[in-house]
Amino acid sequence: MLQLYLLSEGTIVMAREIKETDWKLFRQLQLISLERLSERIIAEVKIICSDTDNTFHQRYLGIFDLIQSQNENISRAFDNPRRSTALMQLAAIRSQCLITDDEFNRFSEETCALIEILIGSDRA
Repeated sequence: MLQLYLLSEGTIVMAREIKETDWKLFRQLQLISLERLSERIIAEVKIICSDTDNTFHQRYLGIFDLIQSQNENISRAFDNPRRSTALMQLAAIRSQCLITDDEFNRFSEETCALIEILIGSDRA
């Protein structure tokens, strides 16, 4: 299946549906990435909670704002994974530094190259 992605710069990128081997790896790394993001969010919540310069209500509002903003990141990268959306979800995961370079480099060259185009960085 051929997919078209419109990048913010107006560039159109064509991609095929993710390969079966990359899909299986994606599903494994998606679970690991979700744990990493959750750990990051909890660490930020702890920082907000421990800020005694703010009132309890101010801390609550800070936590609420954090959860709301991070929920968008979680949704984009982790909700309803399908082979047709896996490349965009992988790009979201990679752009948030939720997988290591070693993990990322386990994907096929084609997938890595497309993800690097989607997030606008150079492959090391």
